Amino acid sequence: MIANADALLKPLTIKGLTIRNRVMSTSHAPGYGKDGKPQERYQLYHAEKAKGGIGLTMFGGSSSVALDSPAAPWNQISVADDSVIPYFQQFAERVHEHGAKLMIQLTHMGRRTKWDTENWFPTVSASAMREPASRTVPKALEKAEIRRIVRDFAAAARRCKEGGLDGFEISAAHGHLVDQFWSPSSNIRTDEYGGSLENRMRFGIEVLTAMREAVGDDYVMGMRMSGDEMLAGGLSHEDCVAIASEYARRGLVDFLNVIGGQARDHIAHAISLPNMSFPVAPFLSLASAIKREVDVAVFHAQRVTDLATGARAVAEGHVDMIAMTRAHIADPHLVKKLSEGRADDIRQCVGAGYCIDRIYVGGDALCIQNAATGREATMPHVIAKAERRRKIVVVGAGPGGLEAARVAAERGHAVVLFEKDKLVGGQVNIAAKATWREALSGIPRWLHGQVVKQGVDLRLGVAATPEMVLAERPDVVILATGGRASKGHARGADRIATTAEVLAGDVEPTGTVLVYDEIGGHNAASTAEVLAKRGCLVEVATHDRMVAEEVGTTNQPIHMRELYKLGVVMTPNMELMEVYPEGNRLVAVLRNTMTDAEEERLVDRVVADYGTLPVDTLYRGLAEGSVNEGLTDQAAIVAGRPQPWEDGKGYQLHRIGDALTGRNIHAALYDALRLVKDM
Repeated sequence: MIANADALLKPLTIKGLTIRNRVMSTSHAPGYGKDGKPQERYQLYHAEKAKGGIGLTMFGGSSSVALDSPAAPWNQISVADDSVIPYFQQFAERVHEHGAKLMIQLTHMGRRTKWDTENWFPTVSASAMREPASRTVPKALEKAEIRRIVRDFAAAARRCKEGGLDGFEISAAHGHLVDQFWSPSSNIRTDEYGGSLENRMRFGIEVLTAMREAVGDDYVMGMRMSGDEMLAGGLSHEDCVAIASEYARRGLVDFLNVIGGQARDHIAHAISLPNMSFPVAPFLSLASAIKREVDVAVFHAQRVTDLATGARAVAEGHVDMIAMTRAHIADPHLVKKLSEGRADDIRQCVGAGYCIDRIYVGGDALCIQNAATGREATMPHVIAKAERRRKIVVVGAGPGGLEAARVAAERGHAVVLFEKDKLVGGQVNIAAKATWREALSGIPRWLHGQVVKQGVDLRLGVAATPEMVLAERPDVVILATGGRASKGHARGADRIATTAEVLAGDVEPTGTVLVYDEIGGHNAASTAEVLAKRGCLVEVATHDRMVAEEVGTTNQPIHMRELYKLGVVMTPNMELMEVYPEGNRLVAVLRNTMTDAEEERLVDRVVADYGTLPVDTLYRGLAEGSVNEGLTDQAAIVAGRPQPWEDGKGYQLHRIGDALTGRNIHAALYDALRLVKDM
């Protein structure tokens, strides 16, 4: 057991509602909504957390209460009419069946949304001030419109109660309408809704008063708010404490869910959703300070990735409940594992931000290291035993190979895992060497611990050959041999060093370095940071419109911030055409992709990221002798059926992850899980 575990496992009662422990998942927006409703996928995702022992799970981050706060962006939930009530009832029944409580977040997005979607109404706000994140200029609300939105909030509250939910919170954080009224950075009104802090609080007070009248005194209502906007001209910590104290004093809220920061632009968003570059629980002090001033329950979320940190926060009285939202995306059964004394089996969130980054480009939330999350209808979190025990050989102990071995062993198969290096982890070990990306090493660390615990025959430092594989008399061979860094297609490519060589320490550039980014991922940006910190003069050129264009909302701003601080020159819309020697230096020829004009750079080193090419020598040595010619039946994979094959007829051969083609960690893990779960 971890220290202070008892504090986490103690029930909490709020206005007659007893929550079985002090661990929760905050309202967030995984992009699982369908037609504005929380349908089966959404419900199963939260029901899994309930199965896993969570006390309170909250859904529907940014659930809209009005038609001019569209639910369409990011597949949100609409609570703007009564058609959502039956879905709430079904949802509540699913979660309550497993002993957890269920709440929702209600909001009006104000200016923090798009006008050119769904109903095509203009965005609205306290004042007509553009929001950098959404890039919209809102209509300043008139008083009649304010009264209409207050009624919308009240009607949405009634729907939550009729839907059987245990309570709700309103969002007054991340720059939604209520805190757009609060903040002097977005409210320059001169009427009774602007000016003094007392006036700026008025709209939120009217909203919560109407909601209380709609649901009665016995229903649990809360508010998510910032403890400090961390914005010049925004709400200070003292302002936020004053707001929290006033709303609690009036009896308008039964709990406060306190975060740090806001989300008005890219860097602010990255700070308010802290990734692995931040310490754990970086803004706990803000929640703690508010708890000292109010007599209602205080919740807190923001990069609480481990139960030890959460337990300390509760045991020391900083908060009443600790939210571990992304931690539950990584492992929805973490509370159950804690209560069963299996804390070392918890798959800990590493803070990669992959889940959130996908949402803001219109995708769905998926965990970088748990391929079952969000796919509960088809992918298992608990692996079932196979009807027949088989011999499975896996080659390559990167994330994909480790996951294949783990799942196969949990199925009850006899598993041999070959790895040519003396350490597991594959390419993750290289990525983890890049400045603030070290936490990625937690992914193979957990997988390694699980395969050892499951009794996998792990053979490190052994480069498998076809003869060695076949000597095991396998029923199934899974190749997770990964990829090798490509040097691309430019003339003189043999003079280029790869980002992998630099991060691995095989090449140590000095002087002036051109880093060329063809992929737009983390690698080139990370390598540029590493080189600049070593004292190199660095330019990053990229074919894309910006450096690290494929990196998402929680990560790319951190890369950009660090590159700017380090004085790295960033040059978009360039293609590397040629590298040739000039004396003891190199000339890199760049072509502007918009004009075709060429430029030259005289540098000491050229480093490039062109992604990876499959390591396929072993595959070519085994494919012809396999019963499936090395081809995985895609229809069977998609349908969730076993691969078509009869025992005793030879061996199946499959490739996963970068052994097929360069993708990412999640793809390798998903390849492994969906293939092996049916073996």
